[in-house]
Amino acid sequence: MSFFRGRRLRRTESLRNLVRETELRPQDLIHPFFVLEDDDLQTRKPIASMPGQSQLGLGALVDDVHRAWDQGLRALMLFGIPKHKDERGSQAYAREGIVQQAVTRIKETVPEMLVITDVCLCEYTSHGHCGLIAEGMVQNDPTLELLAQTALSHVQAGADMVAPSDMMDGRVQAIRQTLDAEGFCDRPIMSYAVKYASAFYGPFREAAQSAPSFGDRKTYQMDPANALEGLREAEADVQEGADMLMVKPALPYLDVLRRLRERYDLPLAAYHVSGEYALIKAAGEKGWIDERQVALESLTSIKRAGATCILTYFAREAVEWVG
Repeated sequence: MSFFRGRRLRRTESLRNLVRETELRPQDLIHPFFVLEDDDLQTRKPIASMPGQSQLGLGALVDDVHRAWDQGLRALMLFGIPKHKDERGSQAYAREGIVQQAVTRIKETVPEMLVITDVCLCEYTSHGHCGLIAEGMVQNDPTLELLAQTALSHVQAGADMVAPSDMMDGRVQAIRQTLDAEGFCDRPIMSYAVKYASAFYGPFREAAQSAPSFGDRKTYQMDPANALEGLREAEADVQEGADMLMVKPALPYLDVLRRLRERYDLPLAAYHVSGEYALIKAAGEKGWIDERQVALESLTSIKRAGATCILTYFAREAVEWVG
């Protein structure tokens, strides 16, 4: 009696490598950085809930980016933490805002690094929400112009790609029209198309100092129970001109990522978010898991589900692990 002998192709490491279906590569990874507007440009403020990550002054950021390039990292995402916040988030689109300064400095120092900027108002508003507030509610349409101006200021500083994360309806169209009108029709938009109102963002709120001062973000970020809604959100962004789509968070929503992969031929990003990172780090520090192996298994599962690229706080380590 014959039967399937799947173990034949698992007998040696060389055989396993030969038939491996999913390959995690350094160029698949994007590292998020938090740049802090501070008089001390070499400031490093460790983020307690994200071991190994820090808020970085402008000089420290450039040093770390240069080092990351030498390690093999080829793409990053920038988040800014300004000195001053106001109700309109004016430092998000200020010509000399902290992200705008950071983009210019990185491009001067490591010009080939792919610099992607997060486009949102939450880190810059005094209330911590992603849009303008009136009568206690986030206002969609009045926010669009500010998001478009933020994206424009980023590409004027040298950003290679902008990534709107605010979840305002119509923001991709507003950004695309503004960039095209100003002569930046060659700059792509990576849309946070399917972004859930997730508890996995907790550590990020500390890192970006962006927790809302009242209420929550459930009126604009998606309900974690919904998948079909994510397909509608993605389709809207495709029609508005998005060049890439993102699913955030990654691991709890691999089913949604897979649905997008089956429906669209656009490049897909997935954000392995702060809470996912913190869980692995905490268990690894306690010796309950092998941190490196769990991190790599997690990232590989995201790639296997259909991601073209992955935003992860493990990126600097992972480019060396898989390089």
